[in-house]
Amino acid sequence: MQFETQVLSKEILFILECSGKTLSTAESCTSGKVAESITLIPGSSAYFTGAIVAYSEEVKKNLLKVPEELIEEKSVVSEEVAIKMADGVCELLGTDYAIATTGFAGPGGGTNDNPVGTIWIAAGKKGEMRTVKLTENDGRDVNVARATFRALQLLLDVLKEDFPMPDLREVPAPEAK
Repeated sequence: MQFETQVLSKEILFILECSGKTLSTAESCTSGKVAESITLIPGSSAYFTGAIVAYSEEVKKNLLKVPEELIEEKSVVSEEVAIKMADGVCELLGTDYAIATTGFAGPGGGTNDNPVGTIWIAAGKKGEMRTVKLTENDGRDVNVARATFRALQLLLDVLKEDFPMPDLREVPAPEAK
């Protein structure tokens, strides 16, 4: 999955660099792997401002401004918390786009409602986040790798909607002279 992640990161770089927009991440269960995947690509400093590894509830609440009531009502592993984390890091770091992850990568930590392998991902602009829920449990390393890949894929989907690029396969080739 590492090669595929690099391909996605390069596409994200191209779109964000061309558009002049910025990106940050707020990660819990992926422990900074999304940010690492982005910053391993040369040139990412043109658009990537930083990351918060919000492993504890206190960091989510105090730094990313996730309301304690929301965590109590929905749980820290929820769509709503992922959205608030992404909105919070956009605000905190002043970026146009963000990715957030929260979940139970394993081997422990799961609940009946959110078993190990449950991971919520949010990506987009502040107030306009898209989400995806992962539910497969193939062990911690695979769960984290899958979440990292899907987070980048989700952001790329958002960026392609916001900045449509022509499909070069559909552009007619110039006629030979």
